[in-house]
Amino acid sequence: MTLMRALGLMSGTSMDGVDVALIETDGDRDIRLGPQSFLPYGDEDRALLRAALADAVALTDRDARPGVLAAAEKLVTDRHAEAVESFLREYDLSPSDIDVVGFHGQTVLHRPQQKLTVQIGDGALLARRLGVPVIHDFRARDVQAGGQGAPLVPVFHRALAQASGIEHSVAIVNIGGVANVTCLIAGRDPVAFDCGPGNALIDDLMLTRTGAPMDRDGATARAGRADEAALRELLDHPFFSVPPPKSLDRNAFSRAPVERLSTLDAAATLVEFTAEAIAASLRLAQASPGLLIVCGGGARNPAILAALARRTNARVETAAHFGWSPDAMEAQAFAYLAVRSLQGLPLTFPGTTGAPAPMCGGVLEMP
Repeated sequence: MTLMRALGLMSGTSMDGVDVALIETDGDRDIRLGPQSFLPYGDEDRALLRAALADAVALTDRDARPGVLAAAEKLVTDRHAEAVESFLREYDLSPSDIDVVGFHGQTVLHRPQQKLTVQIGDGALLARRLGVPVIHDFRARDVQAGGQGAPLVPVFHRALAQASGIEHSVAIVNIGGVANVTCLIAGRDPVAFDCGPGNALIDDLMLTRTGAPMDRDGATARAGRADEAALRELLDHPFFSVPPPKSLDRNAFSRAPVERLSTLDAAATLVEFTAEAIAASLRLAQASPGLLIVCGGGARNPAILAALARRTNARVETAAHFGWSPDAMEAQAFAYLAVRSLQGLPLTFPGTTGAPAPMCGGVLEMP
């Protein structure tokens, strides 16, 4: 198949900014990773996006934009356009050098049990502004068919592992605002699912208690001590008894059990919660890989990595160890998914989202 040059864009549940990544791919096993960049959101941007999360709670119509959602959608579209324009200037590229853009948008609500998932961002406007075809709205078709609509990255994880010659059992763990895992077990079809809170609760704790958007390098958590009673309360959530495939909304968990703790101990407890949620999900899926490859923001948090190794008894490496990008992997994935969407290839599968059959997805907007 012909190689296509695709740009992938991702703004995750951590709401730290826009990742941009260029790849060349045939949408199958041939993946050539290119340069990447990052455009951070400002404090006012993040405040608006947080307000959009609050206004999205009452949504029943995925096309409605009440409250600040309309302003937030414009912000998301503008920032993604600025991120692409900056990337093209930095690498001396023109829009004609890009075959397609994969635009995930910003998830503000994800309730697949109600067949409702909302990612704000105007794909048609982005295509016109950039002068490049844009694929967006990747999750909706899967959700409408009864799937979870998440995670979407597993088909890219599988292709990366194949391209890297990894043949033994491995789990690729993405720790963003929500954590998800792709289990690639020898002799079995891939299994993937959301498995816990990722960085969301830790980020929210730090913002509320200190004004910082995250626990940089896990320093706060490493200085604290986990509270076992609070940890047990956090883990006493019905989500953890539901077999995969399954998915989460960013706000599915409450940090109420740690509110009585100091900031140090609360951060330490939430780190253990993230790690144990991942470990417990692997046990529930009857997957015991000897290697965990971590990507996403959690790959930069030594406290999470250490807790994950301790609770899984597995070798834990970051994606960078294999020459992959821990930060840009999801953006790369949406570039890959955009090419697959153009070619009518499946993005989701019964073992990854619970869809009734392998399904394509995404909506094409022409400039």
